[in-house]
Amino acid sequence: MKKFQNKYLEIKNINRDIVDWVENIAEENNCRIERKEWKSKYNSYVVYDYEPFCSEGFEINMLFSSFDISYLNFLKYLYNEKLNTIEYLNNCIKRSQIKNYSI
Repeated sequence: MKKFQNKYLEIKNINRDIVDWVENIAEENNCRIERKEWKSKYNSYVVYDYEPFCSEGFEINMLFSSFDISYLNFLKYLYNEKLNTIEYLNNCIKRSQIKNYSI
């Protein structure tokens, strides 16, 4: 019988606007959230395992596990593609705003 060994992936400084999306994608792709933490950007000793009252100045870090590394690699790929798409769309918006000002 084959022994299952968990593999891990940590994603740091997740944008709070896509945290729910990341959690849903992880669940859909057989990944488990092992740790979700809010870490202070100003004091490395301040770490919460729940969203603090004032979450400004905190970065969200998540640790995922799966029995197969391919699920984690796919999760990482989807996350990177999401960030690239957001960046591309933001650049399109900036370019269209510059065009409107130059007319």
